[in-house]
Amino acid sequence: MPSTIRQMRQEDKPAVMEMMRVFYASPAVLSNGSEEIFSNDIDACISDSPYLEGYIIEDTANIQGYAMVAKSFSTEFGKPCIWIEDLYLKDACRGLGIGRQFFDFITEKYAGCLFRLEGEEENTRAYQLYKKCGFSVLPYTEMKK
Repeated sequence: MPSTIRQMRQEDKPAVMEMMRVFYASPAVLSNGSEEIFSNDIDACISDSPYLEGYIIEDTANIQGYAMVAKSFSTEFGKPCIWIEDLYLKDACRGLGIGRQFFDFITEKYAGCLFRLEGEEENTRAYQLYKKCGFSVLPYTEMKK
């Protein structure tokens, strides 16, 4: 049975905070984040922020994971850009096609947009999924301040 993908709500915050703690402590992410950052991210997802959207992935009984996407515009590609910032699935939910279902959902919702994400090559299962979903590696370094 396919999972349901819906907008994140206030009552999801404790569950999403717990998943973010696990995700940001894993080798899939370079920074460890903080409780303040996690809380701010969720608050932006459940508000009317024009920049960030949050999604809950669930079956009829349980939350299986969450995702966050940020919106921008790519002058390099001349169109709106959707950044898949976080995509986290609980261990028991990996390898069931849920990640692909999320990518199908978000690319249909934002048809015609450019989609970007960051990944760690060491996270081989996720990296393989990204490639199967049509993502390719860009040959440059991202910088931050």
